[in-house]
Amino acid sequence: MTNDLIAKAAIDRRLAEIITPVIEDLGYELVRVRLMGGKTSILQIMAERPEGGISVDQCAEISTAVSATLDVEDPIVDEYTLEVSSPGIDRPLTRLKDFETFEGYDARVETDELIDGRRRFKGVLAGVEGDEVLINIDEGTVGLKFDWLSDAKLILTDELIREMLRQRKAAGFVDEEQFDEIVTDTDTGSEED
Repeated sequence: MTNDLIAKAAIDRRLAEIITPVIEDLGYELVRVRLMGGKTSILQIMAERPEGGISVDQCAEISTAVSATLDVEDPIVDEYTLEVSSPGIDRPLTRLKDFETFEGYDARVETDELIDGRRRFKGVLAGVEGDEVLINIDEGTVGLKFDWLSDAKLILTDELIREMLRQRKAAGFVDEEQFDEIVTDTDTGSEED
């Protein structure tokens, strides 16, 4: 059963069933799938390596494999464009493990139902306890059942940008000189705020 945060609509869940094995066979994980309407539909797939991160070439590899599978299965009636991307820095949080991985970072979390009179919670992720996501808000720590969540994403902060750049550098996605320039720009930007 695919979690609603990974695949919300029925068609998204069907697509997730088809493409998850393809992506996993290549050694990646599905973060999110959305079929978005418009003049031409866009099938947006977010994926990453189990340890995080993904390169442009790896996105292309996934795109080629997924395209071949979708051509055979043919679940989308209309014409569509396939987009494969990384989750990005201010990424969606779609799996329970994401809330552990990004403990200590700012996030915005929404629930389907009202919880203590509200649906939106903004605060610092405080990990996971059983099937609950913990988030520190002004009033204290709140535990929200993972199944209650309708949307969750990291909030872009200088600290988050620095950490993502550090991880990408460690993984070899960013070279030493480029990393130093970006971090300097980020540091400068925060002083002006």
